[in-house]
Amino acid sequence: MDTTLQDPLVGQELDGRYRIEARIAVGGMATVYRAVDTRLDRVLALKVMHQSLASDAAFVERFIREAKSVARLAHANVVAVYDQGTDGSHVYLAMEYVSGCTLRDVLRGRGALRPRAALDILEPVLAALGAAHRAGFVHRDMKPENVLIGDDGRVKVADFGLVRAVDTNTSASTGSVLGTVSYLAPEQIEYGTADTRADVYACGVVLYEMLTGAKPHGGSTPAQVLYQHLNEDVPPPSALAPGVAPELDALVASATARAVEGRPADAVALLSTARAVRAALTDAQLDAVPPQAKEDLSAGSENRTAVIPRPAGAVDDQDQFHHTSRLELPLEPPRQEGHRRGGRGGRGRLPRRAIVTIAAAVLLAIALGIGVWYVSAGQFTEVPPVLRKTQAEAEKKLHGAGLEVKVVNEFSDVIPKGKVIGSKPGPGDRVRDSGTVTIRVSQGPPRAEVPNVVGMPLAEAKRKIADQGLTVGKVTGSFSSETAQGSVLSTSPRPDSVRRPETPVSIVVSKGQPIDIPDVVGDSVDEARSTLEDAGFKVKIAERQVFSEEDKGSVAEQSPSADDEDAKGAKGDTVTLTVSKGAQMVEVPDVTGMNVDDAKAELEDAGFEVDVKKALLFPGDTVRDQSVEGGDEAPKGSTITIRTKGGVF
Repeated sequence: MDTTLQDPLVGQELDGRYRIEARIAVGGMATVYRAVDTRLDRVLALKVMHQSLASDAAFVERFIREAKSVARLAHANVVAVYDQGTDGSHVYLAMEYVSGCTLRDVLRGRGALRPRAALDILEPVLAALGAAHRAGFVHRDMKPENVLIGDDGRVKVADFGLVRAVDTNTSASTGSVLGTVSYLAPEQIEYGTADTRADVYACGVVLYEMLTGAKPHGGSTPAQVLYQHLNEDVPPPSALAPGVAPELDALVASATARAVEGRPADAVALLSTARAVRAALTDAQLDAVPPQAKEDLSAGSENRTAVIPRPAGAVDDQDQFHHTSRLELPLEPPRQEGHRRGGRGGRGRLPRRAIVTIAAAVLLAIALGIGVWYVSAGQFTEVPPVLRKTQAEAEKKLHGAGLEVKVVNEFSDVIPKGKVIGSKPGPGDRVRDSGTVTIRVSQGPPRAEVPNVVGMPLAEAKRKIADQGLTVGKVTGSFSSETAQGSVLSTSPRPDSVRRPETPVSIVVSKGQPIDIPDVVGDSVDEARSTLEDAGFKVKIAERQVFSEEDKGSVAEQSPSADDEDAKGAKGDTVTLTVSKGAQMVEVPDVTGMNVDDAKAELEDAGFEVDVKKALLFPGDTVRDQSVEGGDEAPKGSTITIRTKGGVF
């Protein structure tokens, strides 16, 4: 049955502008409709606050202020806010309509995603949150329901600003925590506070869910989930999805650290780490086939944002993280109330022999159970999780579990130096008592030392640089009277400095003793070649020829040029010669009888220099004759003399 037909707002027009066509979704604080902006004739999403919240004047005022701020947050991966207004008791937001589905729909339909797909979704989400964080906003309710995936594949984040407004109101005044329990950071639960790192935590949980198809913490009640957020680390995704790479385990662990200082500062920092992790993974790791998602007992009952009462003793929002007292929590997870014990009866007491028989049977069953347990599990120890712990902490934890430890050092771009990258067997695996667990400890990002290749021939220097895991960058030459030609003069970075692998190393090679470049322009090609080769240069004849003042067949140009008195070259350098085609002959215009100025202009346009000779007596402005008759040819650039009418030259 179409429930939108029962919604009184469907078919109505808000503010004389927004015609509501259908209900899309119902949340904890608002209902979202598909509507049409009748002024601009475009489809949009209209979010209408629930009446219980809209009746709170303080909330409405704060909501309007936050909505105006969020409307200025322009980002390709953020659902845009077009308008905000009220119509009677209805407070609404007009937003961009994204035709598609939510990430929750994808996870319900497909279960766990391949790592490549998970990162393809996570990165635009972090880009959107990063823009918000840098603008001073905290989302506070990140979850798959707020990640929209358009039919065109674009990923957008919804509900910016709304959660911030409500949280600011309820946390300070009513002592409540706002959010969806599976994605709440520990500080949100314990203190009611949320900064950018609360969004980072939620993104880590979302990534875990994409990689495994299940939430990291489950329970039959919200209280059990909250307890786990406060007291248990998010497990590595590989414990549920063995194909997940250790780098992705580390990324989830970093984002979901229970201590806020252990997480990246904001979504921008987490995005940078996520991109580094993607670059470090192979195609096989990125395309690892996920396991069949396990049933998530808590998935069906908490997709709405909810206001959860905070326990007595929790500090107010304004105290932030500087408050010294902590919330007193039960030492064990909440338990469901059990059945009451039956009352004692005075009748039905068993005979002594029956009691002895039953006791013997029980003891035998216990002994058999212990034996079976020991054979199947008792002689095994479960490997505890040690990811991102220091080497000392990991060894202490493993030794405390009765296991031996072997340490292997590895470089890592993700895990800080001295912290554990992973273990083999992995966390949760069973090892025989006193078995050995190998832990991989990070040595920090990989480093390569620039070798000292000064004085080496270029080919040998290139090999040594490549052997160190570096690449050869730009190679340039410089004259040197002390270092043999072809040997290395210097490198950049300098020798013995430490750089990341694949860093390019620029090399300056000696060109040897500088040699003066002879000037061979005007010489015949054979003479020029002989002169240059005798001086130690190689000669190349250019394919093209040019018109020049030099005789046809002689050298018109040379490169490098020798015009500069200080022109120098190195032995073995190549000098390119361009051969002259002789002067370019151009037909001379006939300018006799023309005005002097016009005649001069016409000759110059034809490519000639012009020399004007005027008569001494009664000079005129008309050309009497010219040194080269009109119609004849003369070398382009040569001088044509014209004489004016008059007497005595």
